[in-house]
Amino acid sequence: MPPAQEKKDAQADTRSVASGSGSDSSSADDNKLLEIGYVPSFKREFSNVATISFAFSIMGLCSSIATTFNTPLTLGGPASVTWCWILGAVMCFTLGASIAEIVSAFPTCGGLYTASAQLVPRKQRAIVGWVVGWLNILGQIVGLSSTEFGLANMIWAAVVVGRGDDYQVTAGKSVGLFAGLLVLHGILNCLATRSLARLTSGFVFINLGATIIIIIVLLATTPRSEMHPAGYVFGSQGFVNNTGGWNDGIAFLFGLLSVQWTVMSRLQDYDATAHISEEVKRAAYAAPSAIFIAVIGTGVLGWLLNIVLVLCSGPLENLPGASGSAFLDIMVLRMGKPGALFIWAFVCLTAFFVCQTALQAASRTVYAFSRDKGLPDRGFFGYNSSWTQTPLRAIWFVTLIGIVPGLLDLASPVALNAIFAMTAMALDLSYIIPIFCRRYYRNHPEVNFVPGPFYMGDGIIGWIANVNCILWTLFVCIIFALPTTLPVTGITMNYAAPITGGVILLSLVWYAVGGRRHYKGPQSNRTDVKPENPDDALVAPPQYDEKAEVVQVV
Repeated sequence: MPPAQEKKDAQADTRSVASGSGSDSSSADDNKLLEIGYVPSFKREFSNVATISFAFSIMGLCSSIATTFNTPLTLGGPASVTWCWILGAVMCFTLGASIAEIVSAFPTCGGLYTASAQLVPRKQRAIVGWVVGWLNILGQIVGLSSTEFGLANMIWAAVVVGRGDDYQVTAGKSVGLFAGLLVLHGILNCLATRSLARLTSGFVFINLGATIIIIIVLLATTPRSEMHPAGYVFGSQGFVNNTGGWNDGIAFLFGLLSVQWTVMSRLQDYDATAHISEEVKRAAYAAPSAIFIAVIGTGVLGWLLNIVLVLCSGPLENLPGASGSAFLDIMVLRMGKPGALFIWAFVCLTAFFVCQTALQAASRTVYAFSRDKGLPDRGFFGYNSSWTQTPLRAIWFVTLIGIVPGLLDLASPVALNAIFAMTAMALDLSYIIPIFCRRYYRNHPEVNFVPGPFYMGDGIIGWIANVNCILWTLFVCIIFALPTTLPVTGITMNYAAPITGGVILLSLVWYAVGGRRHYKGPQSNRTDVKPENPDDALVAPPQYDEKAEVVQVV
């Protein structure tokens, strides 16, 4: 579309929203977006149910545990699985609440990237937005690739169980299935927003339903005499140290890797709901509420699933089996092959939904960053299709770039794991930067944080939640950076820290060399209102009328 036509369309959209066209809730949402500085570009088709389903789906509870269960079980033992999950879930709750506050105040598809640039003084907005934007985008795309690759391995694990232990899964088979699945998700994401909302609405029932069914069937098919005692599930009998040299405390803390990946870093979960907020009805309420509900639900139900898996797991020395998945082997042990494979299909379907929602969220981030001239594409990917009202260019950019990391498996699985290792750390850092900035610059005259409907306040509760989540995330990043086994070799080395540090360094160099010329921070695309200061990124912070629950456009 020619720039002149885009400008006319933006002006028309602004006049339409300001005149109150459409439903009252959509008008209020669009008024909020206009007040922040953006012309509405998406159709708001995600209801409360669809938004909550989206938040639950991107966590993919049972599939996420299935792909991460091996690590805590084999390194720290069953007790590590049990206690680290509930510990991590409680700590992640403070992060979810802290992010929900910011999402409620800045309900845009840029998510925490857009918010971070508004929570610092004017001179720092561009550099902070740039670093957070690139950490978030790369973390999301690599995370999508990682989860899609995990889904491919889950499917091949089922094939190994069904065909027999002699069946060989080659790198070519894994990569081929991985690429095919990612392309399929790209095609599905080309649907219009209304179709995506309808499709997403059912995800939560399959996700939670599969988890509950696994819990019930495992308990029903495991004889009481073969269930492990409480001391094995919760006590010292269930602790092992298979790290090859780390002390018992570190071995135990490796149990955090499962819950942190599932709840805290499972493909930008907290931020993901924010990235579709321009497609959500009553976004300032629905998006943070969905985050809050999903974090609590996943934490509680995930803990119960982990307890049941350990209770019914059989001898630890037999896990993981030929399939390479301890989760699947436990199901086969108790349910038999036919029953286990039938339920496993729904676990794989849950992972399929994770990738579907993750690609949608990542494409909206690319769209927002391109819209703000953060990409060297002259806004090419910051364009919505007039046919579907979705960013088709950004969708296929994420899809094709996401295939690249998986291709490394054909050359070196070590290199593949090294790239995947950066996901959690990059995303976690992009989460806590805006939370830190909001508190650190709270009294700065150029920073005016106007809370949204979801707000913990400036009292002791808000401070404890914010400070705790920052310290906890930094602590977990240290755990993520440690090699899980000793001695350290080229194969066992954990490359998460150096790769994440390299990404930050390269982004700073790029910004200094050329990025600062085209990127000035999040930029308003409104043509009817200009910021008072040319250096201001957006028009103004949103002003909430608490009585009417509507943003008033100045």
